[in-house]
Amino acid sequence: MKRSLKDETSQPHLAQARWEQAYLAFETPAAEQRKFIRRLNRLGQATWPRSARIVELFCGRGGGLLALETLGFTAIEGVDVSASLVDCYAGKGQIHVADCRALPLAAASKEIVIVQGGLHHLTALPEDLATVLTEVERVLVSGGRFVIVEPWLTPFLQLVHAATRVRVLRAIYQPLAALATMIDLERPAYFNWLHQPGVILELFASRFKVVKMRLGWGKIEAEFVVSKGGHR
Repeated sequence: MKRSLKDETSQPHLAQARWEQAYLAFETPAAEQRKFIRRLNRLGQATWPRSARIVELFCGRGGGLLALETLGFTAIEGVDVSASLVDCYAGKGQIHVADCRALPLAAASKEIVIVQGGLHHLTALPEDLATVLTEVERVLVSGGRFVIVEPWLTPFLQLVHAATRVRVLRAIYQPLAALATMIDLERPAYFNWLHQPGVILELFASRFKVVKMRLGWGKIEAEFVVSKGGHR
């Protein structure tokens, strides 16, 4: 019997399984790694020490970790709540299956924390985001970097949303169909994130100093620095 979207969203384990299938179908691992390398280049990875202690939150199947390995970083870790996704990772980094609201990492143990598309999955704003940012602040050393790439409601993203609603486009372009599925299955959290830009930016500013920020092509790309005891 075919399950409806309503059936799946009312049963979180079914919705999560289907979301993960769509995520895996959205792009190949090689394409994902190339995308992450381009992002890391824009975020200034060339200036980071190759020995920097880095953790990527919401790391999924580990495409970002593999990108970091390719770029020569040697002390990397990843955190994701999905055991099935992190099982896809076959790199050299250490993996933690854990909730990013309670990181299994020591205080002041990392020089760089990265999130490439994970904060918009948080179901309660601003509470969950505040909790994650507090954890990020805790595990970073003074002067540590926090870099993020997240969806942002620019005109380009609105155009993409419109395209996902066109059946013929979904039929002929598989990544668009996968994206439509992911959006449908996490709709409340996703649009809650997109519709609270002021709240989100205020939370970042309350904990970190902004080094760079770029809004465009449906994304926010930003680098922050933590200054413990001196910024807030």
